[in-house]
Amino acid sequence: MAKKKGNRIQVILECTEHKGTGLPGTSRYITNKNRKNTPDRMELKKYNPILKKMTVHKEIK
Repeated sequence: MAKKKGNRIQVILECTEHKGTGLPGTSRYITNKNRKNTPDRMELKKYNPILKKMTVHKEIK
């Protein structure tokens, strides 16, 4: 039986605001997305525990 490649893949989201602050560490989240429904890079508002606020997290490769 041939194994079919699924549409659901695991992606990593990284904070965009954290890079400019100069603080150590990074805020990253792991989530799943459907390749068919969202072919381009994902962008979500998530909580950054280092900055202690909600920030935009973008999908990284």
